[in-house]
Amino acid sequence: MNYATRDFGEMNIEDSRVLDFVQPPFGFEAYHKYALIYDKEIGESIVWLQSLEEPSLCFLMMDPSSLAPYFQPRLPAGAEKMLGGDVCDCWVMMSVPGKVSEATVNLKSPVFINMTENRGAQIMLEQEYPVRFSLSEIGEAK
Repeated sequence: MNYATRDFGEMNIEDSRVLDFVQPPFGFEAYHKYALIYDKEIGESIVWLQSLEEPSLCFLMMDPSSLAPYFQPRLPAGAEKMLGGDVCDCWVMMSVPGKVSEATVNLKSPVFINMTENRGAQIMLEQEYPVRFSLSEIGEAK
């Protein structure tokens, strides 16, 4: 089906790629249908989480595996049932206020996606993590 997107114009997104957010991004509870959009030039570690119900609603997300020393999330009790299993991809929402060097990610409330069940949820972790973790801290720690 064709969908309007914020950053990529109109796109054909197969039904098999439509994600049902059983716990939508905080502040956007009215929107449940999303798709992940990859840009080949950027790679697979950064994606756009595009609402299929509201074209202007789109979130930039990053694969947090490179943050392993700082970030080791655990799904809270009950989340597995909500997502349809415990095998989920984890993403963190990014904010790029102006310059890329000022980018931050939300480690407190990552997005978990069960790609087998096409279910997603933004989940507040019980672990103590910052809402705004500066990506520049990674370079400073080396």
